[in-house]
Amino acid sequence: MDKNKILIVEDNIDTVDLLRKRLRADGYDTAEAYDGEEGLEKFAEYEPDLVVLDIMMPKLDGFEVCKRLKEDESTRYIPVIILTAKGDVDSTVKGLDIGGDDYLAKPFDYKELVARIRSLLSIKEERKKLLEAEKTEALEKMMDQVAHEIRNPLVTIGGFARRISESLSENDPNRKYLKLIVQNVETLEHMIKKLIELKTTVISYREPADINEIIAEAIEEYKPALEKNHVDVKTELMKNLPDISVDREQIKAAFAHLIENAIEAMRNKTRMLNISSRVSEEYIEIKISDTGVGIPKDKLKNVLDPFFTSKIHAGLGLTYALKIIQAHRGTISVESELGKGSTFTIRLPVKRSGK
Repeated sequence: MDKNKILIVEDNIDTVDLLRKRLRADGYDTAEAYDGEEGLEKFAEYEPDLVVLDIMMPKLDGFEVCKRLKEDESTRYIPVIILTAKGDVDSTVKGLDIGGDDYLAKPFDYKELVARIRSLLSIKEERKKLLEAEKTEALEKMMDQVAHEIRNPLVTIGGFARRISESLSENDPNRKYLKLIVQNVETLEHMIKKLIELKTTVISYREPADINEIIAEAIEEYKPALEKNHVDVKTELMKNLPDISVDREQIKAAFAHLIENAIEAMRNKTRMLNISSRVSEEYIEIKISDTGVGIPKDKLKNVLDPFFTSKIHAGLGLTYALKIIQAHRGTISVESELGKGSTFTIRLPVKRSGK
């Protein structure tokens, strides 16, 4: 699992060294900055899950650092723990007024600090889940509206365009315009199909299944597209994986959408799709890697959001895969490097509590 990232912004080297060593020993990842300006620069580069921020610092004090973080919509909800001098009530109040999430007076007890870190990270995670639930609800309402309002007109437009095209002679210059209309209608129909698929993922039939078999079926389904796009496939599937309870068709569809996404991403000379499976702790881990164009760092965290991608149908495919995996109490994460490719990692629990 990914480690939570904590940024320490403090000008006292001894305090930084102590926090770095103890936080890393407790399983956190850390980065450090020694003044306010460096803290803001490091924040943008490191993208932490939480900030431990001293008030009294050179160049830019902690008040201004906290104020800027809380005024920015993209960083507002990253928890900030403010370190103040013992008995400095005014600084404590000011820090909380400008958006600090908690405070600790120096000299502090490390056990108390790490308890507050755990609490704030837990609140942050719950907020994230709540936002995802709200987004899912909004998405489902949108799916109903789009499917109802757009599907019937599309059928009419596509049907008449095809009929008119068939009635024209082969040399008629209007045929090329009608061909474009039909192609765009097919793209929209493909999008509607994915919206309906997303809506129906709540209905599933689960049974013990071999994940390797499902992976092989998904690859076979996309074999013509892989060959057409000159994509080589390499698999490293761990033998004798334990069967897990899944909806075979839904999980296969999730893998298929990730394979489709990989094919679309590969426009380089080297086109290699790597798919692996293994047991990791109490999970089966599947990695789907491509040698595609990669995803910019600033877009990586939103890549599973259907409204963020420039390719709506691709975005819906990834969202569909995410929803299926989450319905199976699993997770999807993504790593990417521009010009080198992306890796999607799916983790599905071997044993599910209460089942």
